[in-house]
Amino acid sequence: MAVIPAARNTGAHGLCRETHRRSGRPEAPARWERPALAAVLGVAALLYAWGMGHAAIHPYYSAAIRSMATSWRAFFFGGLDTSGSITLDKVPGAFWPDALSVWIFGPHTWAAALPHVIEGVLTVWLLHRIVRAWAGPFAALIAALTLTFTPVTVALNRATIPDTALTLLLVAAAGALQKAVQTGRLLPLITCGVWVGLAFQTKMLQAWLVLPVFAVVYQLTATKPPLLRALRLLLSGAVTLAVSCSWVLIAWVTPAANRPYVDATSNNNPFSLVFGYNGLSRFSDDATAFGAVPAAAAGRTTGNTGWGMLVNHTVGPQIAWFLPLAVLAVVTALVWRAREPRTDPLRAGFLLWGGWLTVHAVVFSVSNGNHVYYTAVLAPAIAALAGGGLALFWSAYETGGRRRLWLPSAIVLTVAWALVLDRPTWFASRLLVFAVIFAVCAAFNLWPRTSRASRRLVQGSVAAGIAATLLVPAGWAASSLDPSYAGASTSPTAGPVGEFHHRALHDPSALRRAELDRPSTRDTALLDYLTAHRKGEKYLLATQAAYPAERLLRAQAQPVLVMGGFTGKTPFPGAPQLGNLIATHQLRYVLLTHLRPATPATTWVKSHCMRIRSGAYGWRTRGNFGLYDCRTPADRRG
Repeated sequence: MAVIPAARNTGAHGLCRETHRRSGRPEAPARWERPALAAVLGVAALLYAWGMGHAAIHPYYSAAIRSMATSWRAFFFGGLDTSGSITLDKVPGAFWPDALSVWIFGPHTWAAALPHVIEGVLTVWLLHRIVRAWAGPFAALIAALTLTFTPVTVALNRATIPDTALTLLLVAAAGALQKAVQTGRLLPLITCGVWVGLAFQTKMLQAWLVLPVFAVVYQLTATKPPLLRALRLLLSGAVTLAVSCSWVLIAWVTPAANRPYVDATSNNNPFSLVFGYNGLSRFSDDATAFGAVPAAAAGRTTGNTGWGMLVNHTVGPQIAWFLPLAVLAVVTALVWRAREPRTDPLRAGFLLWGGWLTVHAVVFSVSNGNHVYYTAVLAPAIAALAGGGLALFWSAYETGGRRRLWLPSAIVLTVAWALVLDRPTWFASRLLVFAVIFAVCAAFNLWPRTSRASRRLVQGSVAAGIAATLLVPAGWAASSLDPSYAGASTSPTAGPVGEFHHRALHDPSALRRAELDRPSTRDTALLDYLTAHRKGEKYLLATQAAYPAERLLRAQAQPVLVMGGFTGKTPFPGAPQLGNLIATHQLRYVLLTHLRPATPATTWVKSHCMRIRSGAYGWRTRGNFGLYDCRTPADRRG
């Protein structure tokens, strides 16, 4: 197999010497490297972009994206509607690329999905570059392939959820840290802090999970004296904090009258949004922690928590195909290289990616439930460890001795684990048969008794083993190209797992995707009615929570007052404020639903406004919604 490099150096020591050379001057790529990387990136782009015109855009986020694309106020503050009356329940950084894309190309589904496709492909390319500098081209190719075929990564990159940007920026931060460790220069460490700070703008506190790992790896393995290393870490930490909190500070110092109300908070404080609603409330039983609105931690309902979360029947097939190999690689590398110098770059890389994996696994296990797609942030670490581990075992195989058993054993272990993950559904059973055959052939040819086998046979056996490990996860990943196996737009998953697929089997309408540029007939009828009867009011209408508003906001970029924010429990607007908007002719129509609990504002509407017959605005039945006309009595008499 042409892509498996001949071992110019033997054993783990030779791999280390190659890493030292690369830290000084990058080694020229072999003839096979660029075509191989181009092929991997092409496959990644195809998987992520296929059917982009009908991508699984998140209904809530995509509504805000269209609004942000038409108003700079909404763009900067993350306003849910064009007037920027209330923000998203997240910081807006992850949605800025989406909004810019919609602003440039127009309000199309593919335009909202395009940045996520680009972010996914860039992550694969960047991981390849980082792993190559750490463990060589063979490890880099395996890492890129593993990341490309991770099922949850494919499903997520075909959606519009912030985790794609988070993953890209954290991988960039890891690369900068690796460079800081290898070169001893300060600038890469500062750059690492900037990348983590930008990642904070996409997913808030989750971006900081890597900071303890980065600090430990730098302090233990960098070349400078201990005190200087500590001072540099403090400086980089200060940069991280400044970049992370920049938007929160700007929103905080902006007068409340000049910015939207901060959703998911009871006090209109952006710090409560970040550290309460999206922070403490997810790790405690207090849903009002630090000013969060009650019952705000949506992740509690998913049930994906506990120490077995990563390998359960729902999460395991999305992320854990190479988890045993990754753990084996970390443990083996640390044992084999225990006597190497403190600055050993190969061991530093295993510490970096192993720490990344460990910290996220622990945090997800103790938090109050997690969406499956949260685990996508683990994919780069698992992929890097899989690539680095196989490269380490390959080097040991070339060296000879007892360690020759590790390479075939790792291949067999990974395929055996695929059997465990696939068994509950037998979703990829046909691919599993081929995987087992390839793994057995590879192990047979790589076993010590074949020490005199030709290099071509050995390389072919390694290639067969790698193909065996990738076949089943690739099948699960490719399944998400079919909407039946892509999960919900609010929780993308691959294959036949999760509640969404179960519902889809019994209700084909559940497979429908939210689209940015194709409103339903029902929504069009309501919008036509509201537009025809609008008499200069600022708001087209007000809605109870985001659920009824998001469909209308995707169809038209109009000012819509979203009462109660995403959950319907945010105390905005209050009943007096709502009454003032109606009295000053800024608002006329209100759409209420019994799917959300009553609030003082909705109670005021029911007692002061007149319900309109559903047939008047083209709805055949009332359903779960009711439209109210809130003209003042004087206006009605007039």
